[in-house]
Amino acid sequence: MTKVEVSFKHLPTTAVSDATGGHTNLRSAIKPLADHYKIAGRAVTVRLPDGENGAVLEAIRAAKEGDILVIDAKGNTNRAVAGDFVLSLAKGIGVQGLVVDGVIRDIVAIRELDFPVFSIGTTVAAGYKNGGGEVNVPIAIGGVSVRPGDYIIGDVDGVVVVPQEDAERIIAAAEVKIEKDEIRAQEAHTNGKESIIAYLDKVLTK
Repeated sequence: MTKVEVSFKHLPTTAVSDATGGHTNLRSAIKPLADHYKIAGRAVTVRLPDGENGAVLEAIRAAKEGDILVIDAKGNTNRAVAGDFVLSLAKGIGVQGLVVDGVIRDIVAIRELDFPVFSIGTTVAAGYKNGGGEVNVPIAIGGVSVRPGDYIIGDVDGVVVVPQEDAERIIAAAEVKIEKDEIRAQEAHTNGKESIIAYLDKVLTK
């Protein structure tokens, strides 16, 4: 992992979101399959025609180790963009995770893979492979624009996109936010109820 990716990996999405002003959070419907999943890496983007998933294999082939597949499936919940076999291929070549505004299938087997997936749900139906789809093009997913190479940070609270040119600034701002939060918590809880009341009075009189 690069220095930037390591930094993002150690930051909670809430702090990253605060640093971006909350403007690049994916819709909350896109959730991790397991609470312990944490991803931070560069996006390999995929734009799929409705119900199709053939381009996912192309994206896996194009991905570098540590990349994250980010798939614009247009919110389709009828056809899966991937199942356990396809995701085992992604994991096997070092892809870090998958984020999709669509659904996956074979959920039990995918959980056994321990491969981080963020999706809007599951289905029993496989996607079509009639062709079409584009890889590493600008997409929109979960209400946010994503370009190839942008940073994707995800955990149990959700997923945040950070434009690649803003990465170092956002990391610095998120670290400052965490420091401020720690100082605030210490101030509010240093002396039980008394310090909590003092903190609330301070905030409410501003």
